[in-house]
Amino acid sequence: MLSRIGTVLAAVVALVIVYQLYVGGNALLAAACGGGFALAIFVYTARSAYTYRYLFPGLAGIAMFVVLPLVYTLWLGITNYSSKNLLTFERATEVLLGEVYRSDAVRYPFTLHADGAGFRIVLRTGDDDAAEEGNDTTSSILGGDDGSAGAGSGSGATTSSGSTHGSGAANGSGATTGSGAATGSGMATGSGMATSSGAATGSGAATGSGAAPAIPRPPTTFITEVLLLTGTTAQRVTAKPLASAVSPPGDPLPIKDVIAHQDAIKALTVQFPDGTSAGMESLREFTPYQALYQRNPDGTLTNQKTGERITPNHKTGFYETPGDQHVIPGFRTYVGGDNFTRIFTDEKFRGPFVRVFVWTVVFAGLTVLFTAGLGMLLAELLSWEGLRFVGLYRILLFLPYAVPSFISILVFKGLFNQNFGELNLILDAVLGIRPNWLGDPLLARITILIVNTWLGYPYIMLLCMGLQKSIPRDLYEASAIAGAGPLTNFFRITWPLIRKPLTPLLVASFAYNFNNFVLIYLLTDGRPDFLDTIVPAGETDILVSYTNRIAFEDSGQQFGLAAAISTIIFAMVGILSVVNLRLTRANDVDKR
Repeated sequence: MLSRIGTVLAAVVALVIVYQLYVGGNALLAAACGGGFALAIFVYTARSAYTYRYLFPGLAGIAMFVVLPLVYTLWLGITNYSSKNLLTFERATEVLLGEVYRSDAVRYPFTLHADGAGFRIVLRTGDDDAAEEGNDTTSSILGGDDGSAGAGSGSGATTSSGSTHGSGAANGSGATTGSGAATGSGMATGSGMATSSGAATGSGAATGSGAAPAIPRPPTTFITEVLLLTGTTAQRVTAKPLASAVSPPGDPLPIKDVIAHQDAIKALTVQFPDGTSAGMESLREFTPYQALYQRNPDGTLTNQKTGERITPNHKTGFYETPGDQHVIPGFRTYVGGDNFTRIFTDEKFRGPFVRVFVWTVVFAGLTVLFTAGLGMLLAELLSWEGLRFVGLYRILLFLPYAVPSFISILVFKGLFNQNFGELNLILDAVLGIRPNWLGDPLLARITILIVNTWLGYPYIMLLCMGLQKSIPRDLYEASAIAGAGPLTNFFRITWPLIRKPLTPLLVASFAYNFNNFVLIYLLTDGRPDFLDTIVPAGETDILVSYTNRIAFEDSGQQFGLAAAISTIIFAMVGILSVVNLRLTRANDVDKR
């Protein structure tokens, strides 16, 4: 009974987790987790799967921490995933459609009013926008100084019994503007004489020079809510028509108060009831925001500011202009094996990759050689029976292995500092030189090998000391009777007997140093950089640190390319693992 209740509770928890993943938009992950939970419940409840209950945790761990990361890395390697191509195509399109720009063709005069401890902003929209404090509104109605006619409105389109003269101005005794837009080349049409008193001209608009009549928008005054105007954080506020809101308290504040709060006002986006918005353009005006792009039926987007049409290119992962310029943001797309071919065919990647790969192999090989040589030498010295204080020597030589490696690396980084490092202070006092250990390419590589040998020799020393204990002492006694020396004992007895069990461990050490990211990152960070490459890479970079720089630091964070390099590294390490298994004969079948 208890087991059934536990099974039901586990199933409920699993369903809740799967549902939350699905609601969060991770449908594929939700399906994978649902399958894993279902398999787990089956294994631990079905009698036929009883024998797999002990294997299931290990297999599940391998699937989660080995197979899943490998598949995900391989998937990234066939995409153009990068800092410029983070979004899906649909999301990138939404971002572009959400972009706005300020229209310079329309301006909304505004005034600032005090309201208790806060402020209100009054804006005027439409064709009869009132100017700022102290300005005559007729200037915006009748036109500018250049003689162009302005837009105007009124209760009747009548002209007085007088002549209409001038460029853009109606002159006469008591002339009033009509309920229309007087447009043209600055002069009302006609025979030079205004129509009779009270006569309406045309259909309410006087036109000239063939220009189309303007369609005015009724003027409206809007007022915002009470604002504190204390910060510069972007903020969206709503504006209501003045007729349905509280009237602005008092007179408009002088321009000096607008200047004092201009940073806070610039951070505001005023939202009108019809959905349009505007932002501060100058100390007296707001300008409206308009959508920058408009979607077309064929899937392209039109830039409403420039008139250009941008087209999605699913090969490059960008919307492109007619001049093949990329529009940010880009979107993720599948590129197949392009990332893998770029590594070996694109010169800007191939050059650094080959050089870094060669140094990686040399670095791992020399590290194994130096640590194995020093470790076996110290193990031989500590095996001498006549050596006093052997226990103390073993403790001291084991300390580099006991101290965390990242601490030792940072200590060595300080020791090898060119100006303040203790090593250079000694060399300067004795020889008068200060080598640039971490700045010179050759010295930087030597420094890395020195530090890595220091960190790795205790491991090999302990292995050799343990393997020596398995060698019968009778062989050394017989060798001593024959008059053999220490070198003869090592090359004729010790090395032949420890070589086979030690070889796979040395191969494992090579594979470990092949991906020794911590050492490179903390000690040199791959520097000094190559001076003749476009893609940033360093003289001391190994493949894994080079991949890290491509993915997270330099080169525009090209995650897809870094994943392709990681896949290649995995293949190389896999080959080393096969070699390791061959050397240990773990996959040999007993033929007896």
